[in-house]
Amino acid sequence: MRYILKNRILKGIVTRHIEPESLREIESRGVELKAFIQKKFGRSLHIREVDTGSCGACESEIISANNPIYDLQRFGVNFVASPRHADALLVTGPVSRNMFIALKKTYEAMPEPKFVITLGDCALDAGEFKDSYYTEKQVKEILPVVLHIPGCPPSPTVIIKSLLAFLRE
Repeated sequence: MRYILKNRILKGIVTRHIEPESLREIESRGVELKAFIQKKFGRSLHIREVDTGSCGACESEIISANNPIYDLQRFGVNFVASPRHADALLVTGPVSRNMFIALKKTYEAMPEPKFVITLGDCALDAGEFKDSYYTEKQVKEILPVVLHIPGCPPSPTVIIKSLLAFLRE
């Protein structure tokens, strides 16, 4: 018990307050996102996420986007375990040499119609790892990318806004 109290005192408050206006914005954008997904797909949007060598920050934000505050699933965005059930492929991180073939095979296993989304600066152009010996080409040189969600890492709000802007087109 002393250890817990000591850590609490040393670390301070590690949670942050979310303003009610932010919650209302998330809810309104989410409802709009759900309507566009329903209109375009007639059901939920199924996404298969592949980490091709990232630092983990983008995955952390994807996890946050599925927490009870944002809860992408209630807005019709589902992450699936199999590429055979996916409408979209979400790629994070620079494409490492070890993940090059796995990324291509994942895309090939997806049913038509399918599209590719890159998330984070590293997925766009390899970011900090651009000239590294272990990175391959940019994702857009390997697969047909239709949407890039910018940021290092992009917040759950940016993820929602980007998906919404893409589906409005």
